[in-house]
Amino acid sequence: MRPSRFNLSALLVGAMATFVGIGVARFAYTPIIPALVEANWFTATEAAYLGAANLLGYLGGAIGAHTLSERYKLRYVLGGAYIAVALSFFLCLSPIGFVWFFIWRFVSGFAGATLMVVGPSLALSSTPASQRPATGAMVFTGIGIGAFLSATAIPLLLNVGLVLAWIGLGVLAAAAGLVADRALARLKSLPAIPHSGNGSEGLTAAQKWSIGIVMAAYAMDGVGFVPHTVFWVDYLAREVGMGQSIASFQWAVLGVGAVFGPFIAGRAAKKLGWHEALLSGFLAKSIATVLPVIWVSMASITVSSFVVGAMIPGIVALTAGRLSEIMGPAGHKKIWGMATAMFAAFQAAGGYALAFVYASLGSYEPLFSIGAVILASGVLLLSTRYLIVRKATQMEKN
Repeated sequence: MRPSRFNLSALLVGAMATFVGIGVARFAYTPIIPALVEANWFTATEAAYLGAANLLGYLGGAIGAHTLSERYKLRYVLGGAYIAVALSFFLCLSPIGFVWFFIWRFVSGFAGATLMVVGPSLALSSTPASQRPATGAMVFTGIGIGAFLSATAIPLLLNVGLVLAWIGLGVLAAAAGLVADRALARLKSLPAIPHSGNGSEGLTAAQKWSIGIVMAAYAMDGVGFVPHTVFWVDYLAREVGMGQSIASFQWAVLGVGAVFGPFIAGRAAKKLGWHEALLSGFLAKSIATVLPVIWVSMASITVSSFVVGAMIPGIVALTAGRLSEIMGPAGHKKIWGMATAMFAAFQAAGGYALAFVYASLGSYEPLFSIGAVILASGVLLLSTRYLIVRKATQMEKN
């Protein structure tokens, strides 16, 4: 059955938000880091801290996005976020200074989080319940498409110069915003989905424990998410010595993985169940994160790029699905907002902590080991669900 105009509009609203929110606002900066260092715009340490500034902004956006969407029209909130991301590139065309770039990387992160919270939620709430699983998977492919385009287009632009790369990214963000705005305009005539309350009433102790476990593991993913998404390209290009071309190719492989990740996650959830699929996703991501530390070769690095790329949106989709399974549709929006804020907080803290470790040691390699250990801790935490839920159930019976 061919998608209706209604569903296509909802899909575009969500996919453009994830495309710009993380795919461009976040991931596009990673392959630029080596060029910034080589052009003497910033030192490697400064470039790492600028990457962490985006994570700090993402935290602010994750906390404030819901309030903004309640106070102002959604078109203004989303439109303002797209404009902010575009400006964050257009206003960084020359090495004005670290503070200037820090401010705009922060703004980019804040706007990106706003898009990530509001866009997919609006898309799913505007989609019939029977089509939400498929729409949800396609919405999050925007992350991978953004990473892939930034990996393939940025090296070409960097051959001309850094200025053209910044301009190209700004144009890309603005164009996506226009597409999203047109799609949003077509959603205006559709009936709003009625609000169903917070859905938290009547949860059992076992359900509450399960929610806590999933949210804590998702917060750990916020730290494990950092090494590949901030330091991967510079690590391969300069520290491993593979050069910008191969490093950019690996970033493209990560982007390809991110395109397929939501579909892989959906297939796993169907076969294994939400919790078991989420546990498997954490295990795969932890192994892939430490793989280049254990074995440095083109094969190991390519596997690492693809698997980590796939599990970036894959774990997002699996976490959202698992929380929805526990809470039900009525309470999902509230709990998902809390989970996103926790993820953003740990992501920001992890970004600064890992940037500090790099500044102290002068090497990226330990950061991947740290990320893998934290992801493995998430595996152990999710594994305790069976014991904790059994204990909580026994307590309720008594």
